[in-house]
This record gives sequence, structure tokens and C-alpha cells, in this order.
Amino acid sequence: MLSETIRWTVGETASIDKTFTEQDLLRFADLSNDFNPLHLDHAYAKKSIFKQNIVHGMLTSSLISGLLGTQLPGHGTIYLSQNLKFKAPVFLNENVTAKVTIVEIIKEKSIILLETQVFNSKKEVVIDGQAAVKILK
Repeated sequence: MLSETIRWTVGETASIDKTFTEQDLLRFADLSNDFNPLHLDHAYAKKSIFKQNIVHGMLTSSLISGLLGTQLPGHGTIYLSQNLKFKAPVFLNENVTAKVTIVEIIKEKSIILLETQVFNSKKEVVIDGQAAVKILK
């Protein structure tokens, strides 16, 4: 039970950096069936308000899932909920940093609440949200 084996603290963080390549976008489009030309067609994207290809929002936010399942809280973590606000685009070949921060621990239910964010190369928040996870250990 979490209350007996608690090893996390409020305020604890974990982060990961990633640069999404064209190959990443193609693979995600194939897996998700999201072939929106804003992501994949250079000519189309150039005529858009973004003037270039943007990374799928859900691909970018998947970094949060990776952090939760492997770093903080880590193995044995399952999602209960996640909300996301997409605040700005992420561009092809732009480095981003995903970060999770523990904001509350509900020991008796083995639940951890976290702030979830992704930052672009200018350190601006491009995705902002909150997650609730359960620890199965």
C-alpha cells in the first residue's frame, strides 16, 4: 500500500527533453491515423498561420505519459485522468522539455496528483495540464 511505502514528496519533479523529427511525425500519423497536412505537408503548412509544420499535440503530450510511467512516480503507475491545454504550437525539429511536478499525495488511496507541462525551446509553456495517477505497487 502506498501509505506504507511512500517515497515521493510534494514538489518533486522529473523532466525529459525531446526533439521531434519528420520521421517521428510520420510514425505517429501512421499509429494515430492523424494525417492532418499541418503536420506532414510542408507546402500546406507554409500557407498556414504557423508557416511551417507543427508537431501533433498528442505526440508532444505523450512525453508526459512517458515521464509518469518511467520516472515520476515510475513503474507501477497508471493514469486515472489527464487534462491538457494546448497553448502554443511545437514546430518540427524544435527541442521541447516535458516536466511533471507532484502537487498532492493521497496516501490512503495510493493516488498522486501532478502538474504536467511542456515547454518549447524559448521556455514558454506550450502544454499545461494536470494528471491523477494511481500507484499499483
